[in-house]
Amino acid sequence: MKPIANAHVRSEGPNYRHEIQAGRHALLADEPTEHGGLDAGPAPYELFLSGLGACTAITLRMYAEKKGWDLGELKVELTLLKDRDGNTQIERSLHSDAPLSDEQWDKLLAVAEKTPVTLTVKQGAPISTRRG
Repeated sequence: MKPIANAHVRSEGPNYRHEIQAGRHALLADEPTEHGGLDAGPAPYELFLSGLGACTAITLRMYAEKKGWDLGELKVELTLLKDRDGNTQIERSLHSDAPLSDEQWDKLLAVAEKTPVTLTVKQGAPISTRRG
């Protein structure tokens, strides 16, 4: 297999604030204060949804460019839901201020279901953990 992304997460001290190095970019992750964190950055599920939303928006923008469509301002809103049994669901809502036809929306919704991160989430990805 060929690596396509990497991230390194580091923490110091007794708090939940973590420094993330993703490629050349530095980010922070933390937990909200109500969960014992300092709220210094997004929580892990927020980062997860951010990646899915960014992939969705980027892929739709690429598709629209190929078709010559103006998407105007594109927004992707995501919510992660869990029930008592541990079942998880993600709700994703797409918004554009461009005057798109029903046919264009149908195609954009279909493309959103096939973005790379969407497919990874839906298919699942095995995780192997080892001591470094």
